[in-house]
Amino acid sequence: MVVVMSIAASREDIDRVATFIAEHDARAHISQGEERTIIGVIGYQHRVQREHLATLPGVEKVIPISKPFKLVSREFKKDNTIIPINGVKIGGGIPVVIAGPCSVESEKQILETAYMVKENGGHLLRGGAFKPRSSPYSFQGLGKQGLKFLQRAREETGLYIVTEVLEAMYVPLVAEYADVLQIGARNMQNYELLKSVGRIQKPVLLKRGMSATLTEFLMSAEYIMSEGNNQIILCERGIRTFVEYTRNTLDLNVVPAVKSISHLPILVDPSHGTGRRDLIEPLSLGALAVGADGLLIEVHPRPEEALSDADQTLGEAAFKRLMHLINHFTAWQENYQQQVAGTAFA
Repeated sequence: MVVVMSIAASREDIDRVATFIAEHDARAHISQGEERTIIGVIGYQHRVQREHLATLPGVEKVIPISKPFKLVSREFKKDNTIIPINGVKIGGGIPVVIAGPCSVESEKQILETAYMVKENGGHLLRGGAFKPRSSPYSFQGLGKQGLKFLQRAREETGLYIVTEVLEAMYVPLVAEYADVLQIGARNMQNYELLKSVGRIQKPVLLKRGMSATLTEFLMSAEYIMSEGNNQIILCERGIRTFVEYTRNTLDLNVVPAVKSISHLPILVDPSHGTGRRDLIEPLSLGALAVGADGLLIEVHPRPEEALSDADQTLGEAAFKRLMHLINHFTAWQENYQQQVAGTAFA
């Protein structure tokens, strides 16, 4: 359930509610808004009586939440969550493009890619230092050395870094270098890892598991948020179906579905979603058309030389064209929305 405090509620009123919740073996998740404080009741809610909470000083109303996920729901937070990162706002209405190679292969490669991303209008740089691969014989990444190369790329280009963390024990190390920690599809239900990134105060990009339902996806986000980290970015990266002509089936349905029931921003990864570079462009535009807050794109200066995911990686010319189309689409979309708003008030 959610406790909505009145505008006039004092700090003592808020603390009193939090103490009451704790005394009944639950946890209070306090969210301070511009006007009101909202307190989520986390844990054994059957021990916390709604009617008792409603009588406490400063409480305006108590709202039950029927969904299994609480903190990530729109019932808990009506307004969209906006995550500012290095001058861009994920969820702020302007699509954010995160681009880079699947794997950090060398210092020269990641620096070259970083300049390519920046010069063509990308907002953040992605790159894997630790790589979970289906085959034990595939390239597994450069580890800590890859993190250092990413740090060098940030220093030279100013692009903030998104990179994956595979295990809870590596969270402090990766957080030392990365600006956004990515949880990959294979780790979406690695609950110890989710709790670990929930305890740090850095944005987390959470990818949907390849067979995960929407509820399971949001419950994984709930794990992170229940530990105190509200900076969660969801990412649709394709799910496994009977389709064979693409690597995965990119589920664009999930974007408006997430928007309707959660306040968290959601990106789309058409690179992993299709596994084919010729489909990245149309599905990127499709993702933005259905309301995605941004895109995750794999790029490499020489895709034919990439050590991983070469078939789904764009070269500079293709990335430049994609960014040009995204900018034109965004401008058209803004103009259309203004026309619709003008018509509504005419």
